[in-house]
Amino acid sequence: MFLHTKLETRIDPIKIAFIGCGKFVSMFLAQYNHLDKIQIDSIVDINIAQAKKNCLNSGLSSETTEQINFSNSLDEVLDRNIEIFIEATGNPIIGTVHACKIIKNKKNVILVNVEADITCGKYLSDLAKNYNVICSMAYGDQPSLILEQIEWARLNGFEVICAGKGTKYHPTFEYSTPDTVWGHYGLTKERAENESGMNPKMFNSFLCGDKSAIEMCAVSNAANLKCPSNGLTFPPVGVYDIAKKMIPKKDGGLIDSEGQVEVISSIDLEKKDIENDLRWGVYIVLKAKNEYVKNCFKDYGMVTDSSGNYSAIWRPYHYIGLELAQSIYSIALDNRATGFTKNYNAEVASIAKKDLKKGEKLDGEGGFCARGKLITSEKSKKEKILPLGLTDNAILKKDISKDEIIKLDDVNLNLPKEVIEARNYQYNLIN
Repeated sequence: MFLHTKLETRIDPIKIAFIGCGKFVSMFLAQYNHLDKIQIDSIVDINIAQAKKNCLNSGLSSETTEQINFSNSLDEVLDRNIEIFIEATGNPIIGTVHACKIIKNKKNVILVNVEADITCGKYLSDLAKNYNVICSMAYGDQPSLILEQIEWARLNGFEVICAGKGTKYHPTFEYSTPDTVWGHYGLTKERAENESGMNPKMFNSFLCGDKSAIEMCAVSNAANLKCPSNGLTFPPVGVYDIAKKMIPKKDGGLIDSEGQVEVISSIDLEKKDIENDLRWGVYIVLKAKNEYVKNCFKDYGMVTDSSGNYSAIWRPYHYIGLELAQSIYSIALDNRATGFTKNYNAEVASIAKKDLKKGEKLDGEGGFCARGKLITSEKSKKEKILPLGLTDNAILKKDISKDEIIKLDDVNLNLPKEVIEARNYQYNLIN
């Protein structure tokens, strides 16, 4: 709280480095000229020319861009005087290796890479504690914003019944690929990829349900909330119905139990837009614990269900990389993460999008081969299910039918030691 006031007394610049310079980071760069006391020391990217182009396209001057140290290797910048690294590659395996190196070098890290967080986040958070540094979720991404609402609610004595986000979802989208994605968004390939620099694989993950499963996994693990019993259901719900519908089935709602995550859709099964949708936003549902609080909900015009026991708050938008500075300032000025993984409750399972053949190479979230489904970590370990975060470049040892769950024993994995250690560490947390 009051970070801007604290910033006024900060003397030294907050030196940061980015690993990966795609859309999320470009949005931050568009705000960079207007941010006080943040200094980009380095940008690490496999394509330095494109990274420099993204800087210029985002509004940085040639002079400012020239002052940034560019490298294609994290190892080359680890020893520089950098306070906070921002891991934004989007690759869970590479991101975990990067985060381990940063933490062991006693530097703070922000994981824009939610994929790494849900694959190895409990290990990384505990590792950061051991090294007395911070491993933080990125403010601007929906998990961090949901956690902010949850923290507010719990701090003020409310019980959180349900928490989640909105998206545009339809069951047929689950089989979308990078080749079909732009039609669903109403964009041309030229407009999306060439003019806006949008990654078709990443944006397909938003559409096919992968990203929703990933982000709700992150919230479940950070806030100790339950998974729905059979994965996310994406009911079409407008904001004024959240308090009426995102409550337990026993009270006339749609969710399995109190204290769980769920994603709501902005369109119905006929693909028609619903009124007052929350496509870009986040929400939580609260429960009054006594009659006086229940009456306060009514007295002050809060939206509730018919019983008056449940109320909801929501934020209509998330500003993605445009508000990443919140995480940077929170770490530098308050020594505090804007969300971090505390538990290993949930996992994202891999399910075949099509009939897959022995010897075929899987291609990760948003790709052509597999889609993600939110499950419990207990189920993941017991049934030896392949996490979606480990699918990139995994090679199938057998044929897999469409809609079949892919198991660890079905693939050959060539994982770095950091990921193997992280996964073993997390599995050992489950009895």
